[in-house]
Amino acid sequence: MTAEELQRAMDAAAAALDFEAAGKLRDRLAILRQTGEDPGDVAGLSRQQPGAMGLGTSQARVTPPDGWIKPRKPDPMTRGRNNRRGD
Repeated sequence: MTAEELQRAMDAAAAALDFEAAGKLRDRLAILRQTGEDPGDVAGLSRQQPGAMGLGTSQARVTPPDGWIKPRKPDPMTRGRNNRRGD
């Protein structure tokens, strides 16, 4: 299909309130405009989800080992003080 045919089909699907078909046609149209060839079926493709874009999103999250217990936070009133009583 050409870009104009996909555009008309997408507009007709949106007018008929078939938004799922219109979305698939929109994806096909976007791929056609970027690559110059119609991919046909876009069932295996998915759009990128918000929040899953940008730098650092492919980094693995570190999980603590089994049995690890988070240490207690230090008392803020004793921070920076040394025990200098000579005991």
